[in-house]
Amino acid sequence: MKFLDLTKVYIRSGGGGAGCVSFRRDKYVEFGGPDGGDGGNGGSVFAEAVEGLNTLIDFRYQQHFFAKSGQQGMGSQKTGKTADDVILKVPVGTEILDEDEETVLADLVTPGQKVQLARGGNGGWGNLAFKSATNRAPARANPGQDGVERTIWLRLKLIADAGLVGLPNAGKSTFLAAVSNARPKIADYPFTTLVPNLGVVGIDGAEFVMADIPGLIEGASEGRGLGMQFLAHVERCKVLLHLVDGTSSTITKDYRTIVKELEAYSEVLGDKPRILALNKCDALDAKTITARRKALEKASGGMVYVISGVAGLGLPDVLRDLRARIIAGSAVVVEDLAWQP
Repeated sequence: MKFLDLTKVYIRSGGGGAGCVSFRRDKYVEFGGPDGGDGGNGGSVFAEAVEGLNTLIDFRYQQHFFAKSGQQGMGSQKTGKTADDVILKVPVGTEILDEDEETVLADLVTPGQKVQLARGGNGGWGNLAFKSATNRAPARANPGQDGVERTIWLRLKLIADAGLVGLPNAGKSTFLAAVSNARPKIADYPFTTLVPNLGVVGIDGAEFVMADIPGLIEGASEGRGLGMQFLAHVERCKVLLHLVDGTSSTITKDYRTIVKELEAYSEVLGDKPRILALNKCDALDAKTITARRKALEKASGGMVYVISGVAGLGLPDVLRDLRARIIAGSAVVVEDLAWQP
């Protein structure tokens, strides 16, 4: 299955049906009067978040979603049929953007969440609705209201509790495969990971979702490498795990490169809580590990974990710290929401 996280779609709601001009013509009714019915409403266009989807690839092959118009009114006071609505099924975590690709119209973050994107036009009134004491036989009816046509963007941001960041070949995919049920592609060359991967991590009887995105390089904010197009998938994370390749001879530079690119992407991502880990320690001796760990601690000003995704060394401690940060982040979110009017 191909991965697609940004696509343009064209939508149009249905127009309302026209009202009917009709007069009752029964043999034994001398003054039948007007009996034209109203037109039916046009179909609306909705977007709904559903479980079981993690890509927008379906919208690559179908980009136009047009609802039908309502049925016209008829004689004998018959109202036209309302047209069916069109519902776009999107993955949980999808943002609906306006045509400018910046204005957020809706953010669907829970299964079953539904939003109206284009309202169907109302049906027109038949001549029966215009009957009055002074106008007993009106000969006019309203046309139906036009539908709404617009262009929107769908942008997917995967829902994950923790995110993995680092340079290419920092061992992110290996780490994710070691701690979760995910099976990302692993190889000894850069940019093995081309699309984000999700895995469910278990520790001490608890579970959380971790996201692995393609590696960043220096200048990613300027479009180098795979750029920063996948950083949106860790924006929703409550904590980031920054992996640094312990076998690199420039570990402090590697660390600063990632921090710089995160801050260049957005202040929110730059200020997000991060846990720093020196990976691939199974390939280093004790003296080298100590020296490089101290160098990283000096550069970051915080604690550095020493781990190995291949050998499984130090992983439980990192996962427990991630879990604690996730719980703390959830508590902050709940507290903030409580103060909202």
